[in-house]
Order: sequence, then C-alpha cells, then structure tokens
Amino acid sequence: MCFKLGPMNANPSPTLPEIILPLDLDTPREAWRVIERIGGDLKWVKVGLQMYLRWGDGFVKELAKEGFSIFLDLKLFDIPNTVASAIRSIGDLPVALTTLHTLGGVPMMRAAVEARDRVAPHIRLLGVTILTSMDDATMNRVGIPGGVGPEVVRLAGLARESGVDGVVCSPQELGLLQAAGVGDLTFVTPGVRPADASADDQSRIMTPGEAVRAGARYLVIGRPITAAPDPAAAFRAINEEMLQAFRA
Repeated sequence: MCFKLGPMNANPSPTLPEIILPLDLDTPREAWRVIERIGGDLKWVKVGLQMYLRWGDGFVKELAKEGFSIFLDLKLFDIPNTVASAIRSIGDLPVALTTLHTLGGVPMMRAAVEARDRVAPHIRLLGVTILTSMDDATMNRVGIPGGVGPEVVRLAGLARESGVDGVVCSPQELGLLQAAGVGDLTFVTPGVRPADASADDQSRIMTPGEAVRAGARYLVIGRPITAAPDPAAAFRAINEEMLQAFRA
C-alpha cells in the first residue's frame, strides 16, 4: 500500500501541489493504458462511481499494489448510520481519501468521522460542498438561494465542525474559504482546466496556476489529460504550470 498523504490540516509550511488523475473510463485496460502513457510522475489517481461500481475492490487493490495513492470518490450521502456503515465497509481498502456530501449535515459527517477513527484511520475524509457543475441558477432551482460562494463557505464550516479533514470545492471559492477562517482544511479542487481546454460540464473553473495561487493543494484534473493526444505531455505541462505558480 502507498499512502503518501501528509496531515490534512492547514498548510503551515507550504507543500507542493499535486495532480489527482480521475480514472473515469470504461475498463481497467483503458485506465492502465492512460497511466502507462503518462509514466512515472503520476502519484495520485481517483476512482469514482463509474469504475468502482463496475470493477470494485479488485481494481482499487491493483492500483495500490502498483504504488498509487488512491482517492475513492464515492460522495456518500445518506442517514448517519448508513454512511458510517459504508465507511466501515471500505475500511480495509488501501484508500487514502474518500468523500461524503456536506449537505448530509453534521450528524452524518460526525458518524463518518467516528467510524473512520475506529476502523480506518488511514482514510482521510473530504466533504463535498457544491458540485463544480452547478452555478447560481442551478442552486436556485433546487431551492438553495443566495449563491454558490456563501453556500460553499457555510458547508465548509459544517465540515470543519464535524471533524472532516478537508473539502472538495471549486477553486473559485478558495479565497472565500481562506477569508472565512477555515483555511486549516485541505482543499481538493476539481473544476481545473488549462486555459486552452474545453470547460466540458464544469461551470466554475480556474486554470491550474490560478488554482494553486488561490491555495489548492490537490487538483483533480481529468479530461484535459486523459483525452489529450499525448497524455504525458499534457500532464507535464499542467504540472509545470502548477509548480511555477507555487514557486512564484
């Protein structure tokens, strides 16, 4: 197993940002092909619902056996007992990160934290705030007025109160979160696209360099790499942009 994640609290001494590559592909063979094309610089991979529901624990264990740190992105959202049971169910997997929805509330998140502390202390919990595919209009339609930014700040505060290790949010909200005093959480940011890339189904995006300058620690970047003609070159270019922003 390879758990390279350090303590997920504030970044008192800045640490290099890292790319997490989502393996949102149809088969393990396709995933391994992309991984092999990128080469040895890749450390983090994300297994989401698409791959996990189809290929299960075996695929996760294969990735860990090859030395990857794994983000199991399940976005758990249910009553507290069910979410706690789900955490116990994955407790023996070689997973470094997993997710739950902050909209489940403090009791649900605390139940997850308590279950994790008992059976899976190697897993760090991330609270998903507002999906990066959503914007203010989408939020209004589901009955959450007031805008994405204030809601992300509110939900991140609930995550912090619950003992969750970090939050998943758009890089656009990072400045608001720092100003709100929850900078001791670790920020994992999807919705990151190079300047010349398509936004795809993302509504709230930033470039890799902008996200790092805003305080992102882990950047989830998928299609700009996996769909590129040369995934290795795309990965290197994004990583270089991140490092330059970090060192500036």
